[in-house]
Amino acid sequence: MSHPAIRPGGVPGRASAEDIARWAPAGTPAGEFRLVPVRPAADLPLIAAWMNDPVVDAFWQLAGPRERTAAHLAAQLGGDGDSVPCLGLLDGTPMSYWEVYRADLDPLAAHYAARPHDTGLHLLIGPARYRGRGLGTALLRATAGLVLAHRPHCPRVVAEPDVRNAASVAAFRAAGFRLAREIELPDKRAALMLRERRPRRPFTRP
Repeated sequence: MSHPAIRPGGVPGRASAEDIARWAPAGTPAGEFRLVPVRPAADLPLIAAWMNDPVVDAFWQLAGPRERTAAHLAAQLGGDGDSVPCLGLLDGTPMSYWEVYRADLDPLAAHYAARPHDTGLHLLIGPARYRGRGLGTALLRATAGLVLAHRPHCPRVVAEPDVRNAASVAAFRAAGFRLAREIELPDKRAALMLRERRPRRPFTRP
């Protein structure tokens, strides 16, 4: 599947497709990883197939006809949170779906002390053969690094996996995120995970 580059010209501080399309690939232990903004018409069949995997649907809850996934993508592209749905390519092969969004502009901001330009991540690994190999940790570490490298105003990368998804929470922890606290969202109880640009220094008494 070919994903042509999008012309540069994104607005600084916004999660624009043009911005993300210019990001260089990141090296991981599993190969070269790249984020590519979704082309809804071309990529819908693949993403809808992933959403219909019972393991994915347990937390995304988007199983069903392609129209349901299409509506979700349209909401990402047209929402207030500057969200960019992306495919994650490992050595050129699409194998994950991501949403990169301005957490401080998203409804999530009502549930935690958001800072200007906080950037949020959602992730699913599509093909089953890529799961259970530690790839989630490697990809999260790489993607958080890309966000912080290319978005200088972003102080933190934010995520809110379902607390029942122990594997996801563990992957975020291993990728350098810390569990800030649990929060109640409209559709789930979530683990608020933060990866700061500058890790907190441990408190020491004088």
